[in-house]
Amino acid sequence: MTRFVVDCGAVLRLASEGIEVRAEHELLAPTLLRSQTLSAMREAVHAGEIPRDLALDRLTRIWAMRIRLLGDAVLRRRAFDLAEQLGWAETYDAEYVALTQLQADAFLTLDEELARRVEGIVPTETIEALRRP
Repeated sequence: MTRFVVDCGAVLRLASEGIEVRAEHELLAPTLLRSQTLSAMREAVHAGEIPRDLALDRLTRIWAMRIRLLGDAVLRRRAFDLAEQLGWAETYDAEYVALTQLQADAFLTLDEELARRVEGIVPTETIEALRRP
């Protein structure tokens, strides 16, 4: 079994394209994923990018995904320390990176800049990895 930490952008892509995750893969994310996906869909509706019904449909798909959400004290502390070490003011991205360090094989993000910033810290993957055995 391969364990992937998925960020908001990756989860939104999974929902919008209806990508099926192979059974041998496990998806993990920090608990903040719930708020980030909710906010991203609301922002898209507010900006007129997608209709309300489509946003709610995508959220329903996301909420039905088998993603193990984690947010214990060890993860929060590791994210805080990691953000400090990397010189990041915020801990949002650090939570994903910390979770990857603690419990996953790779971090799946569509954010190319973030993938470059964490190069050498955690392995990263693309959506295509979810289709491979």
